[in-house]
Amino acid sequence: MLVPFGILDVLQSRLSIYLGQSAETTDFIMDCLIAWWQENQSLYPQVEELSIDLDNGSATRSDRTQFIKRMVEFSQQTQLRIRLIYYPPYHSKYNPIERCWAVLENFWNGAILDSVEAAVAWTSNMTWKGLSPLVRFIERTYEKGVSASAQELESLHPFWQRSETLPKWDVTICPT
Repeated sequence: MLVPFGILDVLQSRLSIYLGQSAETTDFIMDCLIAWWQENQSLYPQVEELSIDLDNGSATRSDRTQFIKRMVEFSQQTQLRIRLIYYPPYHSKYNPIERCWAVLENFWNGAILDSVEAAVAWTSNMTWKGLSPLVRFIERTYEKGVSASAQELESLHPFWQRSETLPKWDVTICPT
């Protein structure tokens, strides 16, 4: 079983797909985001803020303590302000990454994906807006159910704030 996670850089139309072999956890997603930033930060030397569109899945919800903890740590390490923008339920069709998944599913169209190698090869050969995606296979096994303690979260609270008008759907994390 493979778990896909994708990052679509809408400015460059560059798609990165990470395939994990355990579960879609907060730590899996954050490790993928960190790897993506390390590989792509040179494209954006002047960037001060990342805006991230999210689908409000269980691993990235704005009330998920481990996700907020890891996101604050990422913000502090990179000195980036991070804006988390959540799509409400049943609105994922407006999230551009969802269109990438549709293209991938159509590209696979009946292919026999009987090994990790086959899945990685097929994924690597699809195109998004004329470009092949960057595909990475993540071998690490991730533990489910990891959460930050209330005490840990309390110490991080000064670094993140919810929008006054859309507190569940718009969260900003500041490095300092």
